[in-house]
Amino acid sequence: MGLKLQNVSKNFVGKIAVDDISFELEKPGVFGLLGTNCAGKTTTIRMLLGIIKKDKGEITWNGKAVERKNVNFGYLPEERGVYPKVKIFDQLMYFAELKGMKRKDAQDAIEKWAKVLKVEEYLYMPAEKLSKGNQQKIQFMTAIIHDPELIVLDEPFSGLDPVNSEILKNIIIDLVKNGKYIIMSSHQMASIEEFCSDIVILNKGKTVLKGNLKEIKESYKANRVLLSTDINVEKDIKDLQMEIEFTKNNEYIIKIQDEESAHQLLKNLIQKNVVVNKFEIQKPTLNDIFIEKVGD
Repeated sequence: MGLKLQNVSKNFVGKIAVDDISFELEKPGVFGLLGTNCAGKTTTIRMLLGIIKKDKGEITWNGKAVERKNVNFGYLPEERGVYPKVKIFDQLMYFAELKGMKRKDAQDAIEKWAKVLKVEEYLYMPAEKLSKGNQQKIQFMTAIIHDPELIVLDEPFSGLDPVNSEILKNIIIDLVKNGKYIIMSSHQMASIEEFCSDIVILNKGKTVLKGNLKEIKESYKANRVLLSTDINVEKDIKDLQMEIEFTKNNEYIIKIQDEESAHQLLKNLIQKNVVVNKFEIQKPTLNDIFIEKVGD
């Protein structure tokens, strides 16, 4: 049955932070919660986790009203926070026991996740000795160490280098395979496209778009061509009144009005015996759709 928000609203001193939003997570997976700054994402997260009270609507987990005592959740907030002077192991043990873990189970979990996240060497150091990225991995551990059913990740890849981002991505994939429900909030649209099957976009507290991401993208017309050739073909592109959005080493991203113009470009290049290494007509990216919906 999963998580369900229905007609949820929240006001702060007369200002509407969240205005009658509804969405649900019916099965394990990653759900994208998107929006600009001050769109209502963090307020929504805090309400669904029972950190603050909603003013209106219903929030249920497996058919029961959400209360902190009946939802085993993990939360990685956007605001990072580790105790700088306290040893990492002690912090992790503290948070694990807060979540009701027995000390032996907590120690096993700490050792397991420290190995997976490659932070074993830092366990007995104070947090201030760690880099920003490694502190982030420690905070991620606090969110999942107690094996929660519902996990909320707010900007999980912020501050991570490509190697550590890949480690985190693999963990998220494994969490979904193990039946976890994950809400991911991020401004990195590529990460949302990679993980999320369903999304909701908020703007000024209101829902401006929600649904299955693949279906949303399919509803849009193609707007770009990715082209790679063996020679410079800028003149051929411009002759068809097309705009080159990006070019490097005879690779082009070209804006198009319709697919017919893209096919005409390909036909012209073939007639000139230009070697076309890649030709791909593309739908708008999630980044394009996001800007369209909330760009004002």
